Amino acid sequence: MRASIEEYEAVEKAAMKFVKSVAEGNSSYAKELFIDEAVLFGYLDGKLEHGSIQQFYHNVDTVGAGQDFKARIDVVDVEETLAVVRVLEEKWGGRIDFTDYLLLMKMDGEWKCVAKAYNQNSNTVRK
Repeated sequence: MRASIEEYEAVEKAAMKFVKSVAEGNSSYAKELFIDEAVLFGYLDGKLEHGSIQQFYHNVDTVGAGQDFKARIDVVDVEETLAVVRVLEEKWGGRIDFTDYLLLMKMDGEWKCVAKAYNQNSNTVRK
């Protein structure tokens, strides 16, 4: 059964915490979204990052988004307790474009992120 539009909107609102953290260079909003056990996987400038979501918090808090930063949230799918969100980011830190996939679970009535995987667009990789 397809989720209601209201549920899609709730997932989008949750994902906005991710975008707000990145845009403001402040991980506090993302910490409301991700569970403590959340994992991260992706390549940043050709180096594999994987493990604790703490690495994402560190990146957000140490690299400003930049004034040209833009983001778009696409809610790809919502099931009863599971959602997939794609976030497109342009000009993070003034130079990097990312495609992020967030896996969210509905826990105690609230959408929480359990995993983040991302791709850095190859034309923005610093060698």
